[in-house]
Amino acid sequence: MHDVISPVTEEVVATVPSLGVEETDAAIEKAHQAFQAWRAVAPGDRARLLRRFAALVDEHNEELAQLEVRNSGHTIGNARWEAGNVRDVLNYYAGAPERLSGRQIPVAGGMDVTFYEPLGVVGVIVPWNFPMPIAGWGFAPALAAGNTVVLKPAELTPLTALRLGELALAAGLPEGVFTVLPGKGSVVGERFVTHPLVRKVCFTGSTEVGKRIMAGCAQQVKRVTLELGGKSANIVFADADLAKAAAGAPGAVFDNAGQDCCARSRLLVQASVYDEFMGLLEQSVTAFRCEDPALETAQMGPLISAGQLASVRSYVDNALITGTAPGGPGYWMAPTVLAAESTQDRHWREEIFGPVLSVLRFDDEADAIRLANDTEYGLSGSIWTGDLGRGIRVARGVEAGNLSVNSNSSVRYWTPFGGVKQSGLGRELGPDAVAAFSEVKNVFFSTEV
Repeated sequence: MHDVISPVTEEVVATVPSLGVEETDAAIEKAHQAFQAWRAVAPGDRARLLRRFAALVDEHNEELAQLEVRNSGHTIGNARWEAGNVRDVLNYYAGAPERLSGRQIPVAGGMDVTFYEPLGVVGVIVPWNFPMPIAGWGFAPALAAGNTVVLKPAELTPLTALRLGELALAAGLPEGVFTVLPGKGSVVGERFVTHPLVRKVCFTGSTEVGKRIMAGCAQQVKRVTLELGGKSANIVFADADLAKAAAGAPGAVFDNAGQDCCARSRLLVQASVYDEFMGLLEQSVTAFRCEDPALETAQMGPLISAGQLASVRSYVDNALITGTAPGGPGYWMAPTVLAAESTQDRHWREEIFGPVLSVLRFDDEADAIRLANDTEYGLSGSIWTGDLGRGIRVARGVEAGNLSVNSNSSVRYWTPFGGVKQSGLGRELGPDAVAAFSEVKNVFFSTEV
């Protein structure tokens, strides 16, 4: 058994099982046995089951949100959005089973057609920073394509995933089609990688662990999708709406206490407006509300654990701007802004995964692109400018999988999401996600007499 600790109070909020290898193997075998019946469910019926699942998630939105506040320390506003995102993703991919059509390809001597076939059992490994939405990004398109799913939540944050597993059964999904398996990554997650009946692994987490998972999957030529680390740039040009960019910058990095792979943790400001912008930024940072995440006014809660808090604090020295945070129990840290003296500063180069923003000046457009790309990561980022042409040029020049111009958003469930370089492999979400959980089968019919 494993105690789940609230990062808000440091108290035990639940005790959950921590499964071993035998239990994991039994669940994978059960998912494999359920696969043939699930893939044979008529597309319209599979769609109805997914819509029913979505409706139950919607009915339990507040329950799921409150559970996430207690377990993960997410603000109540964020947690409601996260549960709503699971609902929306399920509804979006509920439209896929009836539209997953192949092609008829013109050939000589007959007819050639393609089919999308499900893979089998899919293993989804979910991190602790966004337990609900990242789970949904994996299991919804996988189920829609006709696969069965085994899902391992993070040890620190298993509660909403376990509840989603219960809601799936209540919605009518057959036993074994969607199974949540709490436990250690070194046990349950590793078994997803090594078990031959698991045909694909979806992993979201650190680049270091992602590399090991990729190497393990290679032993069986097993499909893998990886969404890994990030050190995203927030680029502010002199011709931007500086007030809007400064007002949005804290949320772009301090949301979820900075525990976000897409966090815009490197702020690049054009030198000619640096002092003006930093004055505006200080106002925004000091007004950013880090408080009890159950409060409707909260913009940021605590870090997930004592270990994470200690790790983040190790990066901070001579803060340029410091916000406020509660005292007492909980893993609290105030929003913090650091001035980078060079691109070799540790806080500029490494993914901190906490509420720390590093700031650096740049000279011109070419300099901004060079600095933004001077990283092993390439997940997300923002560009603030009043010049449409510049926005297009810089967006094409920055090496990242997801960019926003005059916005800090990264994720829309109807558009592709993923990274380049060491930020990941493959794409999640969007109209093509179901194809990533399918094999393309080609069949030729001869018409020659």
